[in-house]
Amino acid sequence: MKIVIIEDEVMNVEDLSLTLKEISYPVEIVAVLSSVKEAILYFSQQQDYDLIFSDIHLGDGLSFDIFKNVDINKPIVFCTAYDQYALEAFNNNGIAYVLKPYNKAAIEKAISKFVRLTQHSSYSKLLESLNTVANKLNHEEKQVLVHHKDKIVPVAADSIAVFYIENEVTRICCFNQSTYVLSFNLDDIEVQYASKFFRANRQFLINKKAVKEVSKFFARKLLVHLTIRFPHEIIVSKTKAPQFLVWLAS
Repeated sequence: MKIVIIEDEVMNVEDLSLTLKEISYPVEIVAVLSSVKEAILYFSQQQDYDLIFSDIHLGDGLSFDIFKNVDINKPIVFCTAYDQYALEAFNNNGIAYVLKPYNKAAIEKAISKFVRLTQHSSYSKLLESLNTVANKLNHEEKQVLVHHKDKIVPVAADSIAVFYIENEVTRICCFNQSTYVLSFNLDDIEVQYASKFFRANRQFLINKKAVKEVSKFFARKLLVHLTIRFPHEIIVSKTKAPQFLVWLAS
């Protein structure tokens, strides 16, 4: 079984490599790629591998950027310290989602799943089944994990009016006016919720259902008025204004 590793932390590469060598399946690591740029170049020229183990956060972007630029028809095991990318992983040929730090049981389970799937179906059927799972997950309501006092609480994404940054801290404001602190940055959140939320600017990510009306602002910018009480002024730049209006009307 030929495996490609996408990971930019040397210690994580060593850890994963050692763990792969300890499992009961014979594996060969044919390449270790440390950046989005390097991976795009590699996969555009090379298809002689069976399975990819990919970190999500790389130094020059998210690994999802690789798969947007190169047509990859092999299964992927996504490895990350974060749990909010599961849906995006399934949308990118993901067959398993392993949380760091690595452990032998989780890695062996992912490999076993790959072997089981490939023994009973062709790659095309395997990818078709992955797309079915992704479509199903796309229609399920997503949950956002937030910090509240000494607890971690799941909040339905549809109940969130706006994600925003205040005093360098990422927060959410819900339709019921509840506010919570998140441990993720706005760039990561935008990847997950791009269909229902629009990135108005560096500070705000708005739920379409939260937009009450839009008024013209100076210099061809737009001022967004929300259906909830919100202490901040949300302005869409003139370059983003056309895209915002198309999104709002869709």
